[in-house]
Amino acid sequence: MNFIFVSPQFPKTYWNFCDRLKQRGVCVLGIGDTPYDELDDHVKASLVEYYRVDNMENYEEMFRAVAYFSFRYGKIDWIESNNEYWLAQDARLRSDFHITTGYQSEEVWEIRSKSRMKKYYAQAGIPTARWHMVTTQAEGEAFIEKVGYPVIVKPDTGVGAARTYRISDAQELSAFYAHQPSIPYIMEEFIPGVIISYDGIMNARKEILFDTSHIFPTPIMDIVNTQDHLVYYSAKQIDPKLKELGQRAVEAFPGGSRFFHFEFFQLLEDKEGIGKKGDYVGLEVNMRPPGGYTTDMMNFANNADIYSIWADMITTDATDFTLPAQRPYVCIFASRRDQRNYVHTHEEILERYGAHIVMEERMPQALSDAMGNQMYTANFTQEADAFAFAAFVHERKGEDHEGTA
Repeated sequence: MNFIFVSPQFPKTYWNFCDRLKQRGVCVLGIGDTPYDELDDHVKASLVEYYRVDNMENYEEMFRAVAYFSFRYGKIDWIESNNEYWLAQDARLRSDFHITTGYQSEEVWEIRSKSRMKKYYAQAGIPTARWHMVTTQAEGEAFIEKVGYPVIVKPDTGVGAARTYRISDAQELSAFYAHQPSIPYIMEEFIPGVIISYDGIMNARKEILFDTSHIFPTPIMDIVNTQDHLVYYSAKQIDPKLKELGQRAVEAFPGGSRFFHFEFFQLLEDKEGIGKKGDYVGLEVNMRPPGGYTTDMMNFANNADIYSIWADMITTDATDFTLPAQRPYVCIFASRRDQRNYVHTHEEILERYGAHIVMEERMPQALSDAMGNQMYTANFTQEADAFAFAAFVHERKGEDHEGTA
């Protein structure tokens, strides 16, 4: 089997995908824009060969890289990045090289376009927010007459909640249309809820080999727009109602043999036409691993090797791993912003929680807008202890001001 992994060097732990494939006898070939000498030794060891391009967004360069590997190693069986940013390019390369293990160039928009996702949630019997494609201000006003303020506007194919805004009144609506983006935007009614994900790996027959769930108390949209710190954590148990809806969504959406990341709102109050407090509402889907280092959080929370489970799926369409009914740990991510003024120093956090911290580092620039500048990830057996840890990391003193750590 010849497998091309796109961007094996970023995020920094993604070399593990390549390593587990190589352990299973797969010829793993990498394409990236980092010079070979600057690659981490783990990345180098996980690949049979690496092809450097100057610009991964230059399709001609990427095409030449795949053509080179095809000439040297024969038919390419898989191309994957496991990264939302490259999903459309992955699909285009598959189509051009007749690689059938994954989304093709037309098909991929079904799981990238927020407006197209709605029909699959509907097929699964899962309610979603009412919406319309942004056109004129008059049509926007007519939509708001039906659903009321606030509304959410976001790119139809955006990544990581970038350029996503809440519009709360007529003045903000006029300001949005005065600088209306040139790319397609979708407008949705506001849903009062907490974001909870249903995440996992499915095989070619859409059998779920691994599943888990994560809770996001503050929407990523608010984190990006306010540049606040982020906290999210894994659930020790998946709500049976969420699990059932997630399994229906897996069946309804196109695709197989990959990660899935379904996002739901759990309603904080009754919402007319949508559901009762505690019900779930479909938000978005990404057919790739959750962002950042969430794959590693899955490992820590479940005493698992998610990279091996994925590699088992690629090579055998099955896995021997069995999840316990209750996960052993709550794995929690808490980040900080450089411009915020916190009570506790980095050293104090490490001194108090060092035995629980499983990862800590400065976040790369590509992830910092959505996830913060300094992150701490920790494991706890009890949710209350995890929440106390996040509160300790995030406790602020006085007024925030620019330039403080």
